[in-house]
Formats: sequence, structure tokens, C-alpha cells
Amino acid sequence: MADVKTKRARFHALHRDGCFVLPNPWDMGSARLFQHLGFEALASTSSGFAWTVGKADYATTRDETLAHLAGLCAAVDLPVNADYQSAFAAAPEDVAANVALALEAGVAGLSVEDTKVDGPGLYDMPLAVERVRAAAQVTRRHGAVLVARTEILLHDRSQVAAAIDKLVAFAEAGADCLYAPGLAAPGDIAALVKAVAPKPVNVLMTGPGPELAELAALGVRRVSVGGGLARVAWQGVLDAAQSLRAGSFAGLANAASGRTLNEVFS
Repeated sequence: MADVKTKRARFHALHRDGCFVLPNPWDMGSARLFQHLGFEALASTSSGFAWTVGKADYATTRDETLAHLAGLCAAVDLPVNADYQSAFAAAPEDVAANVALALEAGVAGLSVEDTKVDGPGLYDMPLAVERVRAAAQVTRRHGAVLVARTEILLHDRSQVAAAIDKLVAFAEAGADCLYAPGLAAPGDIAALVKAVAPKPVNVLMTGPGPELAELAALGVRRVSVGGGLARVAWQGVLDAAQSLRAGSFAGLANAASGRTLNEVFS
């Protein structure tokens, strides 16, 4: 099993050139499956994890999330990036303390977003920047990757310029990678890449869209899918269970074989 220092060094190296995909496991089994399939790194998903414990996204606690992250990191040899939501704190000093706890859980990197932890809306620029700066001071000491993200476009898709401005400020505050969920138009992606260069940009894919090679050509360094794979899995269960409820067992026809899964997890 690779140690944390090695995982963090490998994770930094992945961000230096090229473009890689981060699948988002929702539990230890899916993490080990994605490792088996040959991915180079993983990223947790707050929504995918929340659904495994019967909660909605953003309803899990800090301690639940930390235990989940520790489990993911222990299950695989790959670097794990944590979807750490808003770091479960508002004040910069509390953000720093909670980031330190995530690093103790073994993550190679983590994302901190600008959604208010105690109410609707986003943190304004000055406080959002100070939160990133506080997180960066901690991740830098431990050799981890800090991903700073703004959720502006999830509230208003027209605010691309404002999202880019905020991410430029986050880059200047010490973030290693920048991320704006909802950024989709090729021209907008290219504009963000240029604005924060040479720091890498993460793009979220929630459904069919540009191929990896197309995103790489725009200068994107990493691509994640958030809760996308968890939603695919849940839809398979929903379809099969609804068929079962109606009296048919046809939905079980598409199940993975037990032998295959046992081989993966052996």
C-alpha cells in the first residue's frame, strides 16, 4: 500500500501535464473497482456518499465525511481527492482546522467551495478568498493539492465572467487547481484555462458531452463526474427494483456476475 506522502506526490505529478479522468467512488467497493479498472486517481462525491447513508447531498456531517474519506483512502493505493464541500466551516481559521482533519484522513487533495455552510447563497469575494488562503496554508505544509471551486454557475449559468474572476482570485490565494461546476461551453472553458494558467483546471461532466481529447485540447488538466457514476448505479437499482415490485425478475438480467465481482475484490 502506497503511503500518503507518495500518493500526494503522484497526485501533484498528474496535474503538471496532460489530462486525466477522476471517477468518483461513493464507497470502498466502488473505489476498489475503479482502481481495478486502471484509473490513476479518484475523487470522492458528497452526493454519492450521502445517498449511501440515506441522506440528501449536504446533509452529512463533518465526522461522517471524515470517516468515509479515511475508508476510501485505506481501500486503495491511488491518490484520493476529497469533495469537502465548504469545509464544514465559515471562518477561515475553522476552515483550516477542518482541512487539517481531512488531511489526517489520508487524502491527497481536497476541494473547498464557496457555498455558505450555514445558509443559502455563496460567500462574497473577500471572505471566500480568505477561506481559500487559509486552506492553502495547510495543504501546502502537507504537500496536498488544494482545489478551489465556485458554485456561481449552479445558481446562474450566465455569470461566467464572475466565476472566472473568483477563480483567478482563488489561484492568487494559493489554490493549486480551479473548478467551476456548470462551466460547459468550450469557449468559456478555454477562457478559464487561460485566465488561471499555468494552474490546472478541473471540468465536471454530468452527462454526455465533449470527449476527453476535446477537453484536453482546450487545456483542461482533469475531468471529474461528481455523483454521475453513483446516479448510474442507483438508476440501475431503481429500474430493477421497480420491475421486481411489478412481479418481474427481468431487471436482474443485467447484473454483474458474482464471480467477476469476487475476482475484483479478492
